[in-house]
Amino acid sequence: MRFQKLILVGLLLAVMPMRAQRGWTPLWNGKDLGGWTTWMRQPERSSDVPGLKRDTDGKYTEPIGAGRDPLKVFTVVSDVDGRPAIRISGEVFGELRTRVAFENYHLKLQFKWGVKKWPPRDRPETTRDSGLLYHVHAEPGAEGRTWARSIELQIQEHDVGDLYAVGSAIAVRAKPRAGTQPALYDYDPAGEWTFFSQSQGASGRCIKQPDNERPTGEWNTVELIAFGQDAIHIVNGKVVMRLHGPLRIDGSVPAPVSAGPIILQSEGAEVFYRDIEIRPITAIPMEWMLR
Repeated sequence: MRFQKLILVGLLLAVMPMRAQRGWTPLWNGKDLGGWTTWMRQPERSSDVPGLKRDTDGKYTEPIGAGRDPLKVFTVVSDVDGRPAIRISGEVFGELRTRVAFENYHLKLQFKWGVKKWPPRDRPETTRDSGLLYHVHAEPGAEGRTWARSIELQIQEHDVGDLYAVGSAIAVRAKPRAGTQPALYDYDPAGEWTFFSQSQGASGRCIKQPDNERPTGEWNTVELIAFGQDAIHIVNGKVVMRLHGPLRIDGSVPAPVSAGPIILQSEGAEVFYRDIEIRPITAIPMEWMLR
C-alpha cells in the first residue's frame, strides 16, 4: 500500500504541466528537473569547482554531493532535434534520481548520445556510458558508493540492455561465452537460470541478446517492465533480456526488492534523454509475455 501511494504521488507530480496520453504519464515535465534530485561524487582533477577541497596533488577529496550542480552536469535544453531534452554532460559521475519510488510499472524513454566525453572516460576508444538504475534501495553516496544499490539496465554504446546487478543480485537465463576468462555470460532464453551479483569481485554483468541499438547519434527507445519479481529489458521494440528474483544483499540475509526510485547516470559522456513516461501495470502486458 505504501508504494502504491508513492506511485500515485509520483504520477500526480509528473503530470503537471503535461497531460498523459495513451495511458502513459510523463515522468519528466519537459521544462525543468522538477520531481528529480541530483547527487555527484568528487570530480576529476580537470574540473574546476571553486571551494571544493583538494589534496596537495590536486585530487578532490569530497563529493559535490546532493542538490548542488556547479558544473551544470544536469540541465534541460530546449532544442535537440526540434524538441526539449534533458542533457547530462557526463563531466562528473553522479545520478539524476526520481523523488518518489515506483513498483509494478512499465517505463519507457528515448536517449541519444552527444559528442563530449570527459576524464577518466575521454579516450577515443572508450565507449560512451550512462545507465538506467531501478529498484534503487540506498541513499545517494551511501557506503561510499558512487552507484546506489540497484538493478541496472545498461545504457552504453553497443551494450544497451545489459544487466549489472549493482550491489544486489538477480537471476537471468544465460550461457557462458566460449573462450572467455573470466567468463562472460550472454542472455539466452534456453540457458540455465544464473544469479548475477556485483559482489566478491564479480562484475554482476549479463550481456543482452540481441544487439538492437541504433548507431551513435540516433535516438533509441528503451523500455523497462518491472512487475513483482520479474523484469524485462526492451531496446527499440525488441526484448533483449528477461530477469527474475531481484534481491537486496545489504542486510543480514538476502531479501526481495521490487520497488524503488529510478536513476539516470552521469558517467563520463554527454547524453540526452526525452519522452520519459511511466504507467502502472497489474500484470506483464500480454504483448511482452512471449516476445
